[in-house]
Parts: sequence; structure tokens; C-alpha cells
Amino acid sequence: MKTPHLRIFTPHPGIFAYYDGRLPGYRFDPRDNWVDDGALSLGIASYALVEGDQALVYDTGTTLGHGQAIRAHLGALGVAHLRVVLSHWHKDHVAGTAAFGDVEVIANARTAAHLARHRAEIEEGWKWPPINPLIQPTTTFDGQITLTLGRRQIDLIEMNIHSDDATVLWLPDDRLLLAGDTLEDPITYLAEPEHLATHLTDLARLAALSPARILPCHGDPDVIAKGGYGPGLIDATARYVGYLLSLCQDPEARNRPLMDIIGPDLAAGHIRWFEPYARVHAANVEEALNAR
Repeated sequence: MKTPHLRIFTPHPGIFAYYDGRLPGYRFDPRDNWVDDGALSLGIASYALVEGDQALVYDTGTTLGHGQAIRAHLGALGVAHLRVVLSHWHKDHVAGTAAFGDVEVIANARTAAHLARHRAEIEEGWKWPPINPLIQPTTTFDGQITLTLGRRQIDLIEMNIHSDDATVLWLPDDRLLLAGDTLEDPITYLAEPEHLATHLTDLARLAALSPARILPCHGDPDVIAKGGYGPGLIDATARYVGYLLSLCQDPEARNRPLMDIIGPDLAAGHIRWFEPYARVHAANVEEALNAR
């Protein structure tokens, strides 16, 4: 499977971002499909942390081809020892795992449970295209664990933001946060509106880490290539989630223009405008109102 538009960035020494999407007019397939509509249209990155001949891969790509391209790149760098960490169970983050079927795949216990529960429907392609085989995690954890990669300490921290099974990577020595889908530029994609209050609580947990730079999976490729976002991305996300939560008491606020809601954070440079997120916002509002 080809990945003609995959770009490889080095936002920090020893960290690679594998970015695809945000290309006007390009589609993975002309048919309706989740690869375009849920991932490439918004832009998506997977990451790898490399120390010598060791690497830790954070998400495996949106297709098997992406996973194979990541592995080929790491092999060309001389990497011989691999581990994979999954940020959460959603398809655009796990579709390339078959390219890593012979290595340790780490996820929190909730991610493993979701993947096991939905395995049949994902492999059978209830939303096209299927992921078959869907590789399951081989190692699970609850709450938090610490890994080492050469001299790097990497904390895997479980969060409930965007999905109830999120895992972020925290590199305390570098004050660098790899955020998965817990943070997104310019707005979060609301998948579980029943957990909005918890999302706010866990965004405060992210802020308490005081990251210097943040690398999300969905974001502006130029910002990611230059080292990522500042901590203002967390504050911007919390303010937007607070707006969605307010719809429970004030449904008329649904009519506020998105530019009005996020305008101050755009002006401050915490986030960047990207037009396809207008439809994400419309869907978020409906989800929040339906969950009242």
C-alpha cells in the first residue's frame, strides 16, 4: 500500500514525526472511507523516539502502508529493537500495527479491552476499509508506567480526554508531551460527550505537567516540524471543552460562531485555523446537545 504524501519530520533530536494529510484535493480513495474523513482530511502524525539501535513507536499509522513505511525508515536508521505504544483504540492510530506484529505492543488496559471488544467489526470493515488483522496489545498497564529508551525516561500516563483510554507520553527531562488525540489543533474531536467533565479534569492534569512543547497527532504540519506547540494548546482545548460543557445548561449557545469561541486563542497563537474543523465543530455541538 503506497504512502505518496507521507512526510517525515524531526521536531526534536531523536524524535521523528510521520505526517500525512492536510492536502487539498487528495483522497486515499474516492469512496466514503474513514481514512480520509477521520484522519487524512485533518492531518495526522505518528511518532518514533530513537536512541541508538532502539526505538519506541507511538501509534502505527492510518494504514498498513504507513506502518510499513515507519518500520522501513527506522530500519534504515539501524534500529533493531522496537516497541510500540498505542495512544488509544481508534482505527486511525492502530491500522498499521500489523507491520509491527513481531514486537511488543503496549497499551493501557482500557485500550486493550476496546480493541478486543470491537475486533470483529473492525476486521470485517463495518466502516470501510477493514483492518485485518487487527493486532492486539501484548503488554497492558493501568494508570501510569515508566519506560526507558537509552538515556530517556518516558512516562506513559493514562488520561480520559477525547477517549476514555488515552495514553500520553511524557518525557520529563525534556518537558516534552506527546499528546495523542488528547490535544488537537484547533479544536478537540468530541467522541465521548458523556465524559466532558472528566475531560476538563484531565486537561488540568496535563497542564500540571507544565510541558515546554507539545506534539499532538492531529495538528499543523509546520508547527509539528518546528518542534510542536506551547502549553497554550492545553488552555485553548480546556476553554473549548468548557464551551461544549456549557451547552448542557445553555443550548442556545450552539449558535455562537466558532471564530467567536476560539478567536482569542487564535489571536494568541495557541492554535491555528484550519477550515475542515468547522464541520468537526458542528458535529461536536450536536454530540454535546444530544448527550444532555
